[in-house]
Amino acid sequence: MTTPHEAVVVLSRALDQAGDVLAGVKPDQLSGPTPCGDWTVEALIAHLLAAPGKFITMASGGEPDWSAAPPPVPEDWVGAFRSSADDLIHLWHQKDDGAGADWQTAEFAVHTWDLARATGHSTDLDPEVAERALAFMSQGLTPDNRGEAFGPEVSVSDDAPVYDRLAAFAGRDPG
Repeated sequence: MTTPHEAVVVLSRALDQAGDVLAGVKPDQLSGPTPCGDWTVEALIAHLLAAPGKFITMASGGEPDWSAAPPPVPEDWVGAFRSSADDLIHLWHQKDDGAGADWQTAEFAVHTWDLARATGHSTDLDPEVAERALAFMSQGLTPDNRGEAFGPEVSVSDDAPVYDRLAAFAGRDPG
């Protein structure tokens, strides 16, 4: 069993690696496709930039509008992401409660893999982040509640790298 603090530490690592992958995106890649349905790299970046703020709203008792179009991607998308990610981690430290951090880790882990895959960045990412994300998603994501965000699980071998297993569970084809 892990502690709430450990959940926040892993979330922090998930945010750090998302920032690192974002830093590797070149402006000429923004119109490229991603494993996220019909999202471009720019749309995926916009989603990643908006997510920390929406999670902060939720943790503060508000109801974020997940269907609202995110604002345009700023020129310094890495700085914008790192700033909002820092705000999210700061909030978690104030709460001293990790309930919900694993869901956020899963969100950032899957989309970091998506972005890495779309932009040619290595998908050899932090395995503990992926393991924690996969464990969380495996507990609650069923064929009946995948919604539009997740396609049907893709078959991969049990010994596939953990990020490939996470992506496949989320309906992405890591092949």
